[in-house]
Amino acid sequence: MEDSSKKIVDCVNDLVQINHDRTEGYETAAKETKDAELKSMFLRFSSQSAGFAGELSGIVTRFGGKPVEGTRADGKLYRVWMDVKHAMSGNDRKAVLSSCEYGEDVAKKNYEDALEKGDDLPSDVRETISKQHRQILQAHDEVKMMRDAEKTEKV
Repeated sequence: MEDSSKKIVDCVNDLVQINHDRTEGYETAAKETKDAELKSMFLRFSSQSAGFAGELSGIVTRFGGKPVEGTRADGKLYRVWMDVKHAMSGNDRKAVLSSCEYGEDVAKKNYEDALEKGDDLPSDVRETISKQHRQILQAHDEVKMMRDAEKTEKV
């Protein structure tokens, strides 16, 4: 694999990994909550990330790479989802949403880093990443808005 393809594969694979982490985290959160509104949102975001990972994996393959699989148990998002699980055990909806917002902050930062470092990305790859980034920003804002609307209530 030539150097430029390797850089593209590495950049995009980082986003594949974040989306695997996000997918699994939201799946776990959806299983843990009894709150129908949160469950619906968690399942929607899990599905969104699975779709993003699939789309990005296609790019990795196209440039001669092997898409990463699984999640990083040592990553920041893993700790976020453990915080979500802990908050759910205390039935604290605001704490759950705060942890989710932090997870969205991590995902958002990874996309911003990819766009910042990826000046040499082909235009179609950059557009895919930009499109997904916009949707990650919308998810972040939705979680933040729900969190800000909450008083500390039981889930």
